[in-house]
Order: sequence, then structure tokens, then C-alpha cells
Amino acid sequence: MVADETGQAQSWGRIWRRKPAWLTLALFAVLALALLGTFALIFTTVDAERVQREQAARTSAVLAALDGIVAATLNGETGQRGYYITYDRRYLVPYTQGHAAYEAEIRALRRRLGQGIDPQQAALVDEIERLGDAKWAEMAGTVELVRRGELVEARVRTLSDEGQLAMEALRQAVGRLERTERARLDAATDSAAMAEARVIPSLGLLAVIITIALILGLWQVIRTAQAQAAAANAALIAEARDRADLLARELNHRVKNLFAVILAIVKMSARGDTAAAPAVDRIAKRIHALVTAHDVTQGRHDGDGEVDLADLVTKAIAPYRSDSERCNLSGGTLVVSGRHAVPLGLVLHELVTNAVKYGAWSAPGGLLEVRWEHHAADKTVRLVWQERAAAPLVLPEDGVPAREGFGSALIRSSERQLDGRIVRRFSPEGIMVEITFPHA
Repeated sequence: MVADETGQAQSWGRIWRRKPAWLTLALFAVLALALLGTFALIFTTVDAERVQREQAARTSAVLAALDGIVAATLNGETGQRGYYITYDRRYLVPYTQGHAAYEAEIRALRRRLGQGIDPQQAALVDEIERLGDAKWAEMAGTVELVRRGELVEARVRTLSDEGQLAMEALRQAVGRLERTERARLDAATDSAAMAEARVIPSLGLLAVIITIALILGLWQVIRTAQAQAAAANAALIAEARDRADLLARELNHRVKNLFAVILAIVKMSARGDTAAAPAVDRIAKRIHALVTAHDVTQGRHDGDGEVDLADLVTKAIAPYRSDSERCNLSGGTLVVSGRHAVPLGLVLHELVTNAVKYGAWSAPGGLLEVRWEHHAADKTVRLVWQERAAAPLVLPEDGVPAREGFGSALIRSSERQLDGRIVRRFSPEGIMVEITFPHA
């Protein structure tokens, strides 16, 4: 049995020594694809917001032109009636100015709608111009009758419903065009909001992929160490460990480089576009938070150092936390051994990603509470992770998930590394996780 295990370990060692690059390249390819997909979503979001801004500018201009058409027509009507009542030709000044303004606003309306006008809007513009021309023709006829001294005919024309009906029809046509233009703006706004909403889950998925890749890299390192130890060859063991450590550092270096590249691409996408700066700034802050969480979960602390538990918890949940995700942290500063950083960071990352996918943060209104304390009596640290979902969660009859996934195996492994105890309790309100481990 021992001979078989030793031979298997030596075989694993030979495979690792011959082709270490293939495993690293595979992990790098997965990470690259994830980052490219995230960049595509970010680019789509920036483009959707650009379209929304352009539509907002167009809608504002169109509404201004429509208001100008109605205002110019009303000014002309006021001047026409003043001339009819007083016979004072000075009232023809606002009448003439209103007619010139009306024609200018009609031209401005067509120009602002541009080449991308749809058939419905084109028909409405034609109708507005037809009704406006009819109203101005009616006013011009009254002015001409007064000018010729035919006051009775002018009075009959003024008291008829022709002018009122023309003005009311013009207002209704203007209102219909306003509604269609506002509907286009609402559609563009909704599209931009949906695109921005897709970015946050994609960043979370990117963090999960990076964590899995790092765990696979850690698994490779462990398998290599076991194979070399079983072969009882000190020189080969040292060589394999050095190579594994180099590969792990190289993988970590490439991950950080990819983070830097996508952050630069995000900032380049909004260069020169001040309106997009707020959205790009929010995305950049989340990418920075992912870098920090990556540092925590891959273990930048060695076993001889010390870490602040509050800092560890804050950095683990920072990429997913925003104004819409409620979270209460309590416990203050609590310094623990640096050897706890990696297992605790992996457990916290698993819990926060599950909260986003299935738990308290999977729907609006959920609450996450994390508290920690030091028990001096038995020299232990107790951390409680409590999720409170906005709506009751659906659980099996016995209250325990039907099958155990990779996350549960990761938690069990971290429990052994912490030399402590991790207890999970599932309820319709949400999950509660209690982590207990030695303080020293």
C-alpha cells in the first residue's frame, strides 16, 4: 500500500515537473476571459449612458421647440386681437414677430429631430405644421379684413369657432409629440439603468472566478508538496516548492496586472466624457475593492504577523457593499494571528458571495450583520455572520440544503486550518454562521 502511494506521488511529481505551464496557462485563460467579459459589460454600460444623455439632450431641445411653437402662435393671436379691437397698427408688431418665431421654431423642430425620426413622429410634425399654418392663415385673414375696413366680416370671423378649434387641435398635436419624445427618453433611461445593474453581478462573478483559480493554484501547490514529500527526495522537494511558489507568485502577479489593465480601460472609455465620470468612478472604486479583497483571500500576511479582524471583514465585503446593501459591523479593533488571515478570508468571501447570490443581498431590503468578540476566559475569538432576508427563504423540510457543494468543502477545510469550529444554521429568515477559533 505504501509503495503504491509512493509510486503515485512520484508520478504526480513527474507530471508537475514536465508540464507546469499548461496548468498556469489554463488558469490565465479563464481569468482573461472573465476580465474581457467584464470589460464588455462595462463598455456596454458606458455606451448605454451615452445614448441616454444624447436622447435627454434631444428631448429637451424638441420640447423647447414645441413650447416655442405654441408661444409664438399665442403671441401672434394676441397681436391679431389687439389690432382688431383697437385698429392700432402697433399691435401688428407682436403679430409679425410671432409669425417669424413660429416659422423658425418649426424649422428648429425638424432639425432637432434629425434623420433618426420615426414615422409616427414625422407624421406628428407634419400635422403640427399643417394645423399651425391653418391657425396663422385664419389670423392673417382677420388682419386683412380689418386692414380693408371690413369690420363686420372681421367680427364674424373672430367670433366663429374656427380659430379656437385650430388652436386646440394644434395643442393636442403638440401634446402627442411631447409624449412620444418623453417615451423615447424613458426607454433610453431604462436601458442605461439595466446595463449598469448588470455590471455589479459581473464583478461579483469575476471575484468568484479569481478565487476559484487561486484555490486551484493552491491545490496544485499542495499536490506538488505531497508528491515530493512521498518521494523522500529533499532536493526535488525543495525544487518543486520553489517552482510552485514561483508559479503562485506569477499567477498572482498576472491577476493584479489584469486588474490594472481593465481599470485603465474603464478610465480610458470615459476620457473626455465628463458626464460618464460618476458611473466610471463607481465602477473603478469597486474594482479597487476587488483588488483589496483579492489580496486578503490569497494571503499576503505571513504566519508570524498579525491582522486586524475588523480590517479583514471590511475588505472581504467591500466589493459587494453599496448604499442598497444594508450591513452592520460591530466588534471594533481585534488583532489576531496572521496565520488566520487566509482561512478567514476564504470563508468570508464564500459567505458574502452566497449572500449576493442566494441570501440577504440577493433581493432589496436584506440586512447583513457581522459581529466579533474576544473571550478572555478561554482565549478564543467568536465571529457571528447573521443574514436577514427581506422575504422568507425556501428551505428543505429538515432545514438543511439537499447537497453539499464546493463552498461547504472549503469551509470545512478552513475550519481545520483555523483549528476552531464553524457552525452554520439555516432558517427561512436567513443563514447564521458562528466561527470560533483560538486567539493566539
